Amino acid sequence: MYAVIRVRGHSKIKRNAFETLEQLQLRRVNHMVLLPETETAKRMLQSVKDYVTWGELTAEELQKVIVESARFQGNRRVREEDLQEKYKSGAAQVAGKLLSGESGLAEFSIKRVVRLHPPRKGWEGLKTSYRAGGSLGYRGGEINTLIDRMLPKLESAN
Repeated sequence: MYAVIRVRGHSKIKRNAFETLEQLQLRRVNHMVLLPETETAKRMLQSVKDYVTWGELTAEELQKVIVESARFQGNRRVREEDLQEKYKSGAAQVAGKLLSGESGLAEFSIKRVVRLHPPRKGWEGLKTSYRAGGSLGYRGGEINTLIDRMLPKLESAN
């Protein structure tokens, strides 16, 4: 499963890329969506590669995203207790089902778009590809470290 994060805004964007971003529901910077690894998704990502970054998501990182940033329909936070109560499975099981393709976010009443914070220490570069030292385009497994930098910093219990 791909995690796709919008990096650049809407100024001077090409029409084709704008329509593809609308289809992906990536309307704002620092928003993330999850896409299955299909040929259609790959073609869509290639058409918006100058505006987004993407890579393969691990189960642990998806579990963190679900608990810390995902929202139910109605804009309520996703909590471990709510998942246990409503669906008889925790965040780890939900992440496993999503990654395997058994079910989608809609089956758990979770919104498709996840709103993230800007990354701590900032973006590498907003106009260059990841291979050239920037932030745009395909980054493989390194998307997990980026998402970790974008998740809200939880207060320690000390």
